[in-house]
This record gives sequence, structure tokens and C-alpha cells, in this order.
Amino acid sequence: MVEYLYHIDTSLLRFLNQSCANPAADQLAQWFRSPWFWAPVYLFMLVYAIRTHGVRGLWWCAFFLATFLFCDYLSASIVKPLVQRIRPCRADGLDIRELVICGSGFSFPSTHATNHFGFAAYITLTLRSFFPKVAWWAYAWAVLVCLSQLYCGVHYPSDILGGALLGTLLGAWNARYFLRRIGWSPQIRPL
Repeated sequence: MVEYLYHIDTSLLRFLNQSCANPAADQLAQWFRSPWFWAPVYLFMLVYAIRTHGVRGLWWCAFFLATFLFCDYLSASIVKPLVQRIRPCRADGLDIRELVICGSGFSFPSTHATNHFGFAAYITLTLRSFFPKVAWWAYAWAVLVCLSQLYCGVHYPSDILGGALLGTLLGAWNARYFLRRIGWSPQIRPL
């Protein structure tokens, strides 16, 4: 059973990394996984929250950053060292196209997936009355970042799935804690 799941994992990875390869997708995948691409979006959200909601917006930002810290620390410093799965770009016999420098750490779970799905869960649950369609774009954003990880060959699909589940749980937990402690239900305001 484990061997069958590994076969599915590597087959899907090879399909995305090799069969879907083209120069435009190579550039897009490298761009989507770069902090220079996604950090400005999150920075805009933080500034916007503080500007439109003052102290409560500042609290929202603090919990947003706490979501990042929880997700990043738990996935990179606790789970990865416990599981110790070798990255596909370092595995023997997979012949993965390396579009980016292969990370030196372990593979499971994907920290990018954990962080971005954590953000998506937190954003969705805390801002659903402010941005009704936020779930769609927050999760679509996370999926694009995660697909770029697969396309670049630095994670297996199961790494992404594990990171997405862990991030969603942590983001939802932090959002519920924030809403319970702060009691924030933002009203729709124009920009």
C-alpha cells in the first residue's frame, strides 16, 4: 500500500515537473513561490486592516503574524525533523528538473503550503463579513503557490497536502481564538 501511494506521489510530481514543462510556466512557477511576489499582497492587507480598523486592525495583524509564526515553526522546526523525508530534488532516481535551488531541509510537510493555507484559513474566517469572496482568492492564492512548489520539484504532492491540512487547522484555530478574544466582526467600509 505504501509503495502504491509513493508511486502515485512520484507520478503526479513527474507529470507536473516534466510533462507540463514549458519556458513560460518555468518563469511563472519561480515567480509564484518567491516572497517578492506574495509578500506585498500580505503587506497590503496588514496596512489596510490597520488603516480601516485602527486598534482592532492592529490586533488582526498581530494574530495574522502569529498564524505565520505558528505555521512556520510547527512545520519547519517540529514536524519536518520528526518525519525526515528527503526532498524529491535530492532523491535518487527521480530525475527532477530543478528550477530553483533545492532546499537543504526535509520535505514533509511543505512549509510554503502550511503557511499559505494557514493564511487562507485565517483570512477567510476573520474577514468573511468584510470580503465575502475572500475564501476563493485566499485559497486560490495558496493553491498557486503550492503548485509552483510541485512544478519546481522541491516537494511531493503529499508534502503539499500535509502542509495544506496542517496550515488550515492552525489558521482556523488562530482565527477562532482571535474572534473569541477580540470579538471582531468588521463591517463593510469603502476604501
